[in-house]
Amino acid sequence: MGGASRWWLHHSIEELQASLKALGSKLVLRRGNTLDVMGNLIRETGARVIHCTRCYEPWASTLERRLNEHLAGDGVVLKRYGGRLLYEPEVLKTHHGEHFKVFSPFWRAMLSLDPPRLPIPPPQAMQAPSRWPVSERLSSWHLLPKKPDWAGGLRTSWEPGEDGALKRLSTFLETALAGYADDRDRPDLPSTSRLSPHIHFGELSPCQCWHAVAAKAAAEPETAKGAASFQRELAWREFSVNLLHHWPQLPEQPFKAEFAEFAWTSDKQSLTAWRKGRTGYPIIDAGMRELWHTGFMHNRIRMVVASFLVKDLLISWKDGEAWFWDTLVDADLANNAASWQWVAGCGADAAPYFRIFNPVKQGQTFDPHGDYVRKWVPELAELPEAYIHAPWPAPEDVLARAGVTIGETYPAPLIDHREARDRALEAFARIRGRSGG
Repeated sequence: MGGASRWWLHHSIEELQASLKALGSKLVLRRGNTLDVMGNLIRETGARVIHCTRCYEPWASTLERRLNEHLAGDGVVLKRYGGRLLYEPEVLKTHHGEHFKVFSPFWRAMLSLDPPRLPIPPPQAMQAPSRWPVSERLSSWHLLPKKPDWAGGLRTSWEPGEDGALKRLSTFLETALAGYADDRDRPDLPSTSRLSPHIHFGELSPCQCWHAVAAKAAAEPETAKGAASFQRELAWREFSVNLLHHWPQLPEQPFKAEFAEFAWTSDKQSLTAWRKGRTGYPIIDAGMRELWHTGFMHNRIRMVVASFLVKDLLISWKDGEAWFWDTLVDADLANNAASWQWVAGCGADAAPYFRIFNPVKQGQTFDPHGDYVRKWVPELAELPEAYIHAPWPAPEDVLARAGVTIGETYPAPLIDHREARDRALEAFARIRGRSGG
């Protein structure tokens, strides 16, 4: 796990411990080789059945199969359950029995199925054993940063745990769902759900979210458009997990094999500037600084900063994937890999190679008043709207009044976007030509 995910995991486990205690139970923490740990617990407790939630990461299927074989030798039954998805990966297939590689038909196939299962109510109490197995201390796992403690922004931005998840869902339903379809691309507005880390860590299931918005739409028809749009986003998450499950090499290798030959640049200075939000393009820098401070980034901005890295700078999508993995509280192996490959043009259902986001136009379109930039790039806060997304051509007197000196208080652009676009189109066209596309 990356650093931000470890921070979330610590607090999520704390909240789970408290919830179980309220039900008369508690959580036993163990680390180590899964087969050894489970074998020890079975001997200590006399358990004859092990229940677990199914995982879909590349290592999970092998581990679960080995665990099942290991337990069966001791006469213990392993029972796996869904819960992390709306539908299991084996359910959705094309008419030819193949796995989907394109989202739109995947989405249509999903809509043709019965609705996802209804969540079952939580238990009111849990039977505790007469003698508890020994548990490790959560603090001994050292999940939280100490020197330096960089998690201040995370603490003020999030409430990990089931209670925090349910509050976030309620807030979304009441304040943002109605306008979600129209406003979800606006980073300057509180228009998205921000539920992704809660779903990722299992504090909230996608089925809960699906049925919550469906119920809201049924009761308040004016929210129906937003509910349908949100459900489609849940399906994108589902599609990414399906890709990873059926193509486990997705985080490491381009889905389109010809991209293995792409000549990515090795520009450590530009990569560092991108990570730190010092590219000279305000919308890019705002997104990267939001990510570092909160462990989160608005989805539209994720696409824009990713496009800048792989298309403008020609730095490999795997470098971006690695940075997001370390800094996102919702870092998810499937979503992260599939999304970076989508932007890079090498994924299963990828953006066309010639789709290159213009960072200035993206800022002007989706942050029209510059509020998002002003929040995260405060050194530009006094600039008028006309220059907030492109400060370098502003007249000297405008920059002076705003207290901005290009190259000193705010960096000059790392690269000219028009020149970078032409360079990228040429490089991507060469790869496309090799593939016969």
